[in-house]
Amino acid sequence: MGERNKETGRDRGGRLFLILCTMIMLAGCAAPKEQKDPGGSQPEVPEATPAPVPLPSDYVTEEMYERAVAFREGDLTRLAAVMRRARAGEDITVGVIGGSITEGYSASNRAETSYACHMRNWWQERFPDSKVEYVNAGIGGTSSYLGVHRVQEDLLEQKPDFVIVEFSVNDGNNQFFKISYDNLLRRILLDENEPALLLLFTTQENGTSAQVNDALLGFGYGLPMISYGNAVLPSIEAGEFAWKDISPDNVHPNDRGHAVIGELLYRYLNDVYARLEEIPEEVTPFTAKAQTKERYLKGRVLDASCLSPAEVGSFTEQVENWYFPYKNYWHTKGGGEAIVFEIEAANIGMLYQRDVDAAFGLYDVYIDGERVRSLNGYFEDGWGNSMEAVELYVSEEAALHRVEVRKNPDSTGDLFTILCWLVS
Repeated sequence: MGERNKETGRDRGGRLFLILCTMIMLAGCAAPKEQKDPGGSQPEVPEATPAPVPLPSDYVTEEMYERAVAFREGDLTRLAAVMRRARAGEDITVGVIGGSITEGYSASNRAETSYACHMRNWWQERFPDSKVEYVNAGIGGTSSYLGVHRVQEDLLEQKPDFVIVEFSVNDGNNQFFKISYDNLLRRILLDENEPALLLLFTTQENGTSAQVNDALLGFGYGLPMISYGNAVLPSIEAGEFAWKDISPDNVHPNDRGHAVIGELLYRYLNDVYARLEEIPEEVTPFTAKAQTKERYLKGRVLDASCLSPAEVGSFTEQVENWYFPYKNYWHTKGGGEAIVFEIEAANIGMLYQRDVDAAFGLYDVYIDGERVRSLNGYFEDGWGNSMEAVELYVSEEAALHRVEVRKNPDSTGDLFTILCWLVS
């Protein structure tokens, strides 16, 4: 993420404006809870109400929780079905997909103190007779645009029963990310395993988040939603604690911040489980129409393990054990000659490396002989080495395209790395 933002008065006001906009639009649409007639007949009560799983910490007040879940409740039949299967001792798989917060960045132990691990722990503690598999498909510095292309391989092939999606601090509040996020949600909801889906909205210190876009899509599909931003920002504004208490920078939760998210999830899952007998057993079919263009539903990742260039030029194929998850890529140290691919697709994007080393250069991408974009591998004044996913070509029909990557004549650096192509 970028450098720490200096917060202005406008930023502070903008925090609550974003939260209130979402809550007014969505919480106001909640169906009123059924009121029981104290003099009438009551439905049969289970013999014993299940005790809630003890919370992992005690940071979240009742007011924080109420703000976090102040959305329309949504359809709970998928989630209830997973809980029933786990209660019966069936094996289940829970998974998460998102950016660096989901990956566990700034948690002292990503395998133990991240919010995703707290979520996993709830399922394991609630259902000790069920084997609970856990898949973390978080990748730092990435958006739902890359997410929708990798979700099949990184998550859905593991057949998850419950999924959390978190991209709100990596996506922008614009139409491009609205389309990619919408397609990601639909791809999960349309999966043959019918996983239950919960949307998690995180936030930057100044309130920057794609929550408004994301929540409107979640509302349209009747999905459960939880907002970390709604929980913590008003409390910070009221002086109950400071942002530095929950984060070491302007974005990533520390152990306490992850524990706050974990508590929100524990409380929510405890609440749903306590009402399990009230939720219909028949799972509601997902038949909702797309809210944007269905552009990336068949998106996939093409790297050097499955795509060979028509002309290798000055690039070489690399297989290396490094930080990035895409280890079969193409790299050049000079870029004297272009690398050429033949790619059949309607839409084409690229994931490439951005590096704080000034030796990385500016490269141009040509599709069918036309220059479509210049990509700078040098991340000048950046926060660190990273990956960037960019869309390069959009059309309505798939066709075979000649794609060339060559060094820009004005480039001062020579190095460039193509991590993979994103096609649909």
